[in-house]
Amino acid sequence: MWRQIYDFGKQLFTLTQKTERNQQELKELRQEVKELTAAVQHLYFELQRTNDRIQNEQENSALRLENALLKFERHLPPARQSDEP
Repeated sequence: MWRQIYDFGKQLFTLTQKTERNQQELKELRQEVKELTAAVQHLYFELQRTNDRIQNEQENSALRLENALLKFERHLPPARQSDEP
């Protein structure tokens, strides 16, 4: 009987230690999840900024090209009228 009480106490002590250790690990994991979430959010915002910047650069390049084409067309001599039908 004393052996059973001793084994029960030992098991209770072991379970208590494991529970405390698990609680501490959960706290650490929650902190890691918070940090990872913040890092992912930061990367997402940076990706959005990069995409916006690329889109703006593409629009600017298209406008510069259109502008250059318009300037080039203005410098062309007028088309000649041919006498042939």
